[in-house]
Amino acid sequence: MFRYGQFCPISKAVEVLGERWSLLVVRELLLGRSQFNQLQRALPRISPTTLSKRLAELQAHGLVLRKRLPAQDSYEYRLTAAGRELYPVVMQVGEWGMRWMRSRMEDDELDVGVLMSDIERRLDTAKLPSGQSVLQFKFTDLGEFADWWIKVNGDHVELCLDDPGYEIDVYFTSDLRTLTEVWMGDLPLERARSSGRLKIVGRPAYLKNLPAWFRLHVLSGIRPARAE
Repeated sequence: MFRYGQFCPISKAVEVLGERWSLLVVRELLLGRSQFNQLQRALPRISPTTLSKRLAELQAHGLVLRKRLPAQDSYEYRLTAAGRELYPVVMQVGEWGMRWMRSRMEDDELDVGVLMSDIERRLDTAKLPSGQSVLQFKFTDLGEFADWWIKVNGDHVELCLDDPGYEIDVYFTSDLRTLTEVWMGDLPLERARSSGRLKIVGRPAYLKNLPAWFRLHVLSGIRPARAE
């Protein structure tokens, strides 16, 4: 770990959180990810070796606890009180980024895995009709990873790359940029639908309250500031 060698608490915090990927690992833990494979899926560009190293560093600094899962050969990672206290800090950084650091998304910033992982996490299962629900997402501009499914059973949500074999309740069809722009609040959902860029078809019970259960990115309501 790089050390600034200063007593300033900001420098001490940056020593822990300023390593590449560290703050994003904390972000995912704050938002509910707790297992290694979940973190890897939400951060697809981090190598397993780097992820293991960052988790170990956060554990050494008292931000993360590692606990073996009962009857399983795997672990879960949970934030300590020190880690949980970072929630408003991370959200404030996100709000600042939405206001001041965002411009048009570049093609290399579009990531279907990150998008679908966030959609899975943000679904409000309490607003879906009772019983099992299956949503299918098709990206018309992708060859690999063009089809995704989300299976919901109660409050259990599972993101699938293989067809789970159940009847589909709602179909989403779009290119990756369009759905990402909708997700981030840059393109209103209804405008994307009326223009034909995003097609959503399915059972009326699902479509009538679509905005209630298909919750957009947690910071989608923050608009970019105008440069003065």
